[in-house]
Amino acid sequence: MKTILVVDDEKSVRDSLKMVLEFESYEVLFAENGHEALRHLTTASIDLILLDVKMAGMDGLEVLQRVRQKRSELPVIMISGHGTIETAVEATKLGAFDFLAKPLDRDKLLVTVRNALQQAKLSEEYRQLRESVEGKWQILGESPKIKEILAVIERVAPTDVRVLITGENGSGKELVARALQRYSKRSSKPFIEVNCAAIPSELIESELFGHEKGSFTGATAQRIGKFEQADGGTLFLDEIGDMSFRAQAKVLRALEEGTIERVGGNKLISVDVRVIAATNKNLEEEIKKGNFRDDLYHRLRVIPIHVPPIRERREDIPILIKSFIDDVCTRNGMARKTVTDEALKRLSSLEWRGNVREVRNTVERLVILSPGTTIDVSLLEAGVQGGHGEFEEILGQGGTFQEFKERAEAAFVRRQLEQHKWNISKTAEALDIQRSHLYTKMKRYGLMKEGESGEGDQ
Repeated sequence: MKTILVVDDEKSVRDSLKMVLEFESYEVLFAENGHEALRHLTTASIDLILLDVKMAGMDGLEVLQRVRQKRSELPVIMISGHGTIETAVEATKLGAFDFLAKPLDRDKLLVTVRNALQQAKLSEEYRQLRESVEGKWQILGESPKIKEILAVIERVAPTDVRVLITGENGSGKELVARALQRYSKRSSKPFIEVNCAAIPSELIESELFGHEKGSFTGATAQRIGKFEQADGGTLFLDEIGDMSFRAQAKVLRALEEGTIERVGGNKLISVDVRVIAATNKNLEEEIKKGNFRDDLYHRLRVIPIHVPPIRERREDIPILIKSFIDDVCTRNGMARKTVTDEALKRLSSLEWRGNVREVRNTVERLVILSPGTTIDVSLLEAGVQGGHGEFEEILGQGGTFQEFKERAEAAFVRRQLEQHKWNISKTAEALDIQRSHLYTKMKRYGLMKEGESGEGDQ
């Protein structure tokens, strides 16, 4: 049942709306003034507000503004016996769903209420879908450093200010860039990413600014560059410290003048682009070496955000690991797995020189290789976390996902047998399976202690 809050200082209006709305099976709450209405927001679950414009003390438009600050998604329908076009326009600008004049027409009121609730439902479904799709781009962590980054993103994202993100490889610089775009006024516009380190220096200008047909050998057609593709949206220049000096000059000009020129062209093209840059290099050192322009550095670094390596925020590692486990299990249609406290402690103590990226890759290996529903220390001791040796050999053999799982299981069972000196009872206990099941797996994979043909139990 949907709950509607009616805010009106006239008892006759409240009584009339109560009768109409309750007949349609809505739960109705009432407030005589703005202050009482705002209190209801903190104590009750409200799905829609019918809000009178003219009230003593705090008027409806001021209440609407405060509602928007507290719950921006909540639909509000304004009602007034002294409605003017100017008031309706102002209410709409403040976020009102609709504006109804008194005396209220019953049918129009109910249609407007149903439409407002339906739109709110669709908006919530879209939000959930978007969060699901963008789940892998979420910034995970509860450490003070992550909270500080999130606070900066919240303040900076709605603006068009340029941001320079620094940090080691795999630390999550792209996550910060995408969060800045996701919460910006440009969120519905393109997010175009360019990895400056992955593009040869002779092609970077064409990639960024496009080219005209015949402008150089191989330019068989006109090409639209990344700046034009990002028009109205956000351009993310990743690893900008690797950009050629010549291209840097053109980027600087684009930032200063808001125009670009395609390679081989003679026409200035206006572009409206918010630029976010990232690098794992110390650009101040690169400036001293003559590899990076000082003026471009200061243009890009209006707001600096440094993403610390994972070893400097170890309290976030358990959060990352548990989230990645759920993600891997969901993507691969596997039963949900858990990690023991001891294994979590061991994983949190590792160096993780590859940062968050290495954590994710390691968790994926652990989830796939664990034969049961629990990831414990024995799996770590088998050398899985390093991602080298036997595991890499298993990966390199290719085949289907089922074939890979069988090879991995065979390798893991063999490692456990070796660690327990081929004692079947102890190995079965360590694997948390029955001895008969272990025998079945050994027979299936042809596992036998070298030089022996017996069970190996002692």
